[in-house]
Amino acid sequence: MAQYFEVHPQHPQPRLLKQAVALLRQGGVAAVPTDSSYALVCHLDDKTAVETLRRIRAVDERHHLTLLCRDLSELASYARVDNQQYRLLKSATPGAYTFILEATKEVPRRVSHPSRRTIGLRVPDHIVTQALLAEMGEPLLATTLIMPGETQALNDAHEIRERLQKQVQAVVDAGACPMEPTSVIDLSDGEPRVVRQGRGDLAALGLVVDGEEA
Repeated sequence: MAQYFEVHPQHPQPRLLKQAVALLRQGGVAAVPTDSSYALVCHLDDKTAVETLRRIRAVDERHHLTLLCRDLSELASYARVDNQQYRLLKSATPGAYTFILEATKEVPRRVSHPSRRTIGLRVPDHIVTQALLAEMGEPLLATTLIMPGETQALNDAHEIRERLQKQVQAVVDAGACPMEPTSVIDLSDGEPRVVRQGRGDLAALGLVVDGEEA
């Protein structure tokens, strides 16, 4: 049965965050709010939790999972970033952008793309997500909370608890999130390539859509 944490969206209660993080450290999977939609998160190094994450979403190892990082310096520990990429990342973080980058050795192979050795990374602009990451002290592995056969992310914490109470260990309720996924930008092959146009403003980064939506 999933534990339910109703937190204040502007001033999340530290006691509740500590309890949610304790469940994550014990191998749990949690549904949490972000600046784009609710997401499923787990500890990066927990193999069983990662498998649960993928099973709920019905995605395989070729689906890019995303590391939620507190800031750009933390992100740079988990991805190889050159000077040009760093400037783009600096202008886009925090925000509703996901970047596909080459993973460093800090990222377990089982969570990166099996053939490309890439992973999604982002710095969310959401008070509760940032507070969770600060309490965790390290990135969380995440995927958008879209159920198999559906196209939109779940956005109501009560509905999430009802549908996933036997599959996740925690639901963090901070109210509704925006109903639009992040913009996804692939930086792994040199020049930026827009994979998905979403909530993050691409024009603000000087980018145009030249790929297919994902």
